[in-house]
Amino acid sequence: MRGLLLVLCCGIASASVAAAEPPKPTGDKIVAPDAKLELLFTRSAAIAGGLTEGPAVAPDGSIYFSDIPVGKDKGMILRFDPKTRKTTVFTDDSKKANGLQFDAQGRLVACEGSDFGGRAVARWDVKTGQREVLADRIQGKKFNAPNDLVIDSQGRIYFTDPRYLGDEPRELEHRAVYRLDTKGSVVEVTHEVEKPNGIALSPDERTLYVADHNNGTDRIDPSAPAPKKGAMKIYAYPLGADGLVNGPRKTLLDFGDEAGCDGMCIDVQGNLYLTARGLKRPGVLVIDPSGKEVAFIPTGASQPDAKEPVGLPSNVTFGIGDDSKTLYVTVDKSLYRIPLRVAGHPQPFQK
Repeated sequence: MRGLLLVLCCGIASASVAAAEPPKPTGDKIVAPDAKLELLFTRSAAIAGGLTEGPAVAPDGSIYFSDIPVGKDKGMILRFDPKTRKTTVFTDDSKKANGLQFDAQGRLVACEGSDFGGRAVARWDVKTGQREVLADRIQGKKFNAPNDLVIDSQGRIYFTDPRYLGDEPRELEHRAVYRLDTKGSVVEVTHEVEKPNGIALSPDERTLYVADHNNGTDRIDPSAPAPKKGAMKIYAYPLGADGLVNGPRKTLLDFGDEAGCDGMCIDVQGNLYLTARGLKRPGVLVIDPSGKEVAFIPTGASQPDAKEPVGLPSNVTFGIGDDSKTLYVTVDKSLYRIPLRVAGHPQPFQK
């Protein structure tokens, strides 16, 4: 809870950075070629495995982000203050929160995953530390593992529900994208996706972007052979006036055999910032709405023979105010930032 306020280590240690210096960014309309990622936080808590995830900017400009371990170790939601450069614990039991975003009322909405997590979409009052479950099932069946979300101008929450970890029984046939409406009803947006992960809306809210990240693991049936790896793609779904899919999806990008995108965000120009997790080229890949690459921010060195993930990004968000041209990136078990030349798309509480 907020009262814990355990100050964590946020010093910049060279040992926390990949052994080899990442290449310089490309795409000078988006990012200066000499811009560098600045390390802000690295996990010091005694929890096992996992990664940092889901950075979200709050109305006060601070950055909340998830720290997700594996197994029975509890997950945390942390808060980085750009003014003091200190990171504190918001909650030490996040129910395995992953993707985060603040709504128009300044409340923190979280996707809670499986593997001893809440398997729900929940909302936190950051002033009191109180948590409220908004939805944990559809048509009486428990969600697989809510992963990431985006909130539209009407306050509706679009979220993905894949499954990567955990032995909890699976109740739903599909791994799908859903929308939680303001009155609490949940509707399926699409299940035309193998394993939905990152999600974003275009500035005009007429296009829904979804990352298909089928890494082949889900442990739904521990006795069954591991599923084969599948789609690593970025899809664009057209939305109608009702905010639901009203036409065929378009594939903007296919990562092929490389690991694809995890989380994503969008800038004021409508460009997508994708966290590309392939070992050959890990970093933040920026594409325009047609799928054309316009910039790339490396987060780690190319490492085709790596046995441990180093420099693999998981999610991104922009700051606000004077920080609106700063991109925050969760990488491995750390939080970074880098200055850009473009501002992020306004958050729900800014509209």
